[in-house]
Amino acid sequence: MKGWQGRSLLSLKIALVLSLVMSLLSGCGIGSPNVKETYPLESVNRDGSATSYVYRAADKTVPEVAKELTDEKKPDQVSKEDTERMFLVYGKEYYHLQKDPKKESDTLIEVDSQQYVQKNYDSSFLKGYLTAVVIGQIFDSFGGGMGGYRGYSSRDIYQPKQGTYHAPTTNDKKIAPPLTVEKKGSIFRRGTNNGDSSVGSGGSIFDRKTDSSKSSKGSISRGKGSSGGLFDSPKKSYTKPKTRVGSGKITRRSRR
Repeated sequence: MKGWQGRSLLSLKIALVLSLVMSLLSGCGIGSPNVKETYPLESVNRDGSATSYVYRAADKTVPEVAKELTDEKKPDQVSKEDTERMFLVYGKEYYHLQKDPKKESDTLIEVDSQQYVQKNYDSSFLKGYLTAVVIGQIFDSFGGGMGGYRGYSSRDIYQPKQGTYHAPTTNDKKIAPPLTVEKKGSIFRRGTNNGDSSVGSGGSIFDRKTDSSKSSKGSISRGKGSSGGLFDSPKKSYTKPKTRVGSGKITRRSRR
């Protein structure tokens, strides 16, 4: 009986530790999708711990982007599907997906820290997208929720109370690197006069294209003259060096 109680207590302790670890990971944003390596960085607003990064998903609707993000990492909360805007909550990070009014085929992904939401958003605006529990967690301890900001897409009308958006600097890009695009290139051989600049047959670096008029092989030869070429060997000397023979005498110094 005591052994069973001991095992139950140990299982309960393990469950509590795992629950604490998961909550810490969620709070640090480790459980959020890696959006900064998927979409290009568009704009940044940083003021201390209040940060807002905006990314662009080209030719994708708000529901399509929301599905991509939720498939990668399940959020703590997601608002109902909407073509204009949606919210995804990952710990203390708030993903605000918005249709770009200037380019309606694109979706803007705004990633706000909890401090940024507290200082800039209006709690009444968020009630249409987030539950009362989440809104209470954001604003009750801070006492805010009176900002008029409603997202990057409408920043010209509802400006943030703190900080301004700007194009990402070099430091911003180090913190949130932009998208890297996979591109294809070709290798060219220098010094071709016949207009064929490919390395080999079909542009392959392994299949060398042969030309009947020119030899496709090269050679390195030792120079025979004294032209001083790159691969010329030094000129040999066939005369013996002169040596001088002399005689000497050793004398003993006399003592005084």
